[in-house]
Amino acid sequence: MQKGTQTKTFEQHMEAMAGMSSKEMEAKTAELKKLCICTKCPTYVNTGEKKLLFCATGKSSIIKKEKGCVCPGCPVQKNMALRWDYYCLKGSGKELAGM
Repeated sequence: MQKGTQTKTFEQHMEAMAGMSSKEMEAKTAELKKLCICTKCPTYVNTGEKKLLFCATGKSSIIKKEKGCVCPGCPVQKNMALRWDYYCLKGSGKELAGM
């Protein structure tokens, strides 16, 4: 049987991550950064932004204008059962879920 990460809700993922050690959290973040496609997003490109994984880290202080969003097609979105978009402008999944 597979791990079933796609069957967990976003809230279940957050609950599981809350119990991780800082080393486990660093490893999970590194894994997610490898999947992140922010650098291919029209809203991200040519802004000078260097950060990634806005769905986890929250809004960008640099990005200010919507120019298209690739979040719905991002492997991180699927992996973590995220259901929003424009995290770079709106905030992290936790913020958008009111957590």
